Amino acid sequence: MRDDSETDKQIDNSMIKTYGLTHIALAVKSAKRSFEFYRKIFGVIKVYDQNGWIQVQTPGARDIIVFDESAPRIGKPGGIAHFGFRLVNSKEIDVTVRAVKEAGGKILDKGEFCPGEPYLFFKDPDGYEVEIAFESPTPVDPKPKKK
Repeated sequence: MRDDSETDKQIDNSMIKTYGLTHIALAVKSAKRSFEFYRKIFGVIKVYDQNGWIQVQTPGARDIIVFDESAPRIGKPGGIAHFGFRLVNSKEIDVTVRAVKEAGGKILDKGEFCPGEPYLFFKDPDGYEVEIAFESPTPVDPKPKKK
């Protein structure tokens, strides 16, 4: 059983309370192309689509990505180094590699941070670097519900 008392104190003492990150907005060449790419890999659901601006949400979570054609910079250094998604099952890393390749992504690196924690880095059609990894639970993860 985890001892989360110190982590809970740190969270309780933070100045601003949030539910976490609300969204990531990416400058892209084609919002439709980016939507299709992320749909094929993550099964994102289109929430909003208007004038070159598509907002999507990942199934089962409140992760939101915005694909914005009107933003001035597209995948250039100095912005996002990379962003990541957390796998539910560590055994799905090879399925993920196939999905990325089939969707047109470029694999950059695949390995393990430590035994049992695989990762994959790839580039999307606009050159953004994306990480998919399995991580063991951390002290700030939601605690499992007791039955």
